[in-house]
Amino acid sequence: MRKRFGAAIFIIIIILSFSGCKKEQTIQQTGYHFDTVVTITLYDTANTDILDGCFDLCEKYDYMFSRTYTSSELYQLNEAAKQGDITKEVSPELAEIIDLGLYYSAMSNGAFDITIGAVSELWDFKSETATPPSSSDIEDAVKHVGYSNISVDLQSNTVSLKQGTVIDLGGIAKGYIADKLKEYLISNGIQHAIIDLGGNVLTIGAKTDGSNFNIGVQKPFSDSGELYAIIGISDKAVVTSGNYERYFTYDGNLYHHILDTKTGYPVGNNINSVTIIANDSLTAEILSTTCFAMGTEKALEYIKNFDGAYALFILDDATCITSEGFEEYININYQ
Repeated sequence: MRKRFGAAIFIIIIILSFSGCKKEQTIQQTGYHFDTVVTITLYDTANTDILDGCFDLCEKYDYMFSRTYTSSELYQLNEAAKQGDITKEVSPELAEIIDLGLYYSAMSNGAFDITIGAVSELWDFKSETATPPSSSDIEDAVKHVGYSNISVDLQSNTVSLKQGTVIDLGGIAKGYIADKLKEYLISNGIQHAIIDLGGNVLTIGAKTDGSNFNIGVQKPFSDSGELYAIIGISDKAVVTSGNYERYFTYDGNLYHHILDTKTGYPVGNNINSVTIIANDSLTAEILSTTCFAMGTEKALEYIKNFDGAYALFILDDATCITSEGFEEYININYQ
């Protein structure tokens, strides 16, 4: 029996308990960008123009970073590289996010790699009749995965790709965009807000009464949205990557969307989800994917490189492991 969830309708992290916010000032807007539901809530303004500005930015970045929109800047860059080696001028934002992606790809020794696109475009986790790609197609695609196939010149905003390289920003874009939205909101005087990009949650400040926002971490594979834990945060990001977010089953095997950059197949380990709490959304998003791909042993060492970042691993037996300092610094209530 095949069963799948789409990111657009299956939000990993659920925002809870808004008591303490000034309801008369609270405004909220929801839209659909980055292949998911986006909800932005402001607690200290009634100015809807600020919300409109947020969604204008979402639309801008959506059509800049999307791997699948044929009119997007990234799509055009990838298509050009299918014809041969290229060097192409791009927007400053696209050059910046690709450069950041290369930095974290190298830092993780390829556990996170933005050139996974040649493989990820083979997998369709949206189809109701999804099947795994052929082993020969995967084997051929993996040959084009390698962050050394890309170079970026931030002075000229040019990106160079080797033929066949396909950039996929799916593991970094929402984090980058959430941080940009936070910058925009703060520049407009917002001090209390929640930015939720399909479960990628970033808060500005705390509630208006000074207490934490409460963010629910979903129990993996719970059809009813049952919570595994509730985390209290202020001015931080919470991001989860899990094998239950987008997946299908075929011949009794589960295939999920977090792909092994070495094999081209879904990462196989005993982890169901990784939740990262960090000071910014970019770090949280990249670490959630990277730590899932690395497995607990390597990830627990790797995350020590990031000040203020902590991880919660939910394993396939429903137990959990936390990174060093988690229980000391993170406000968490297990359900």
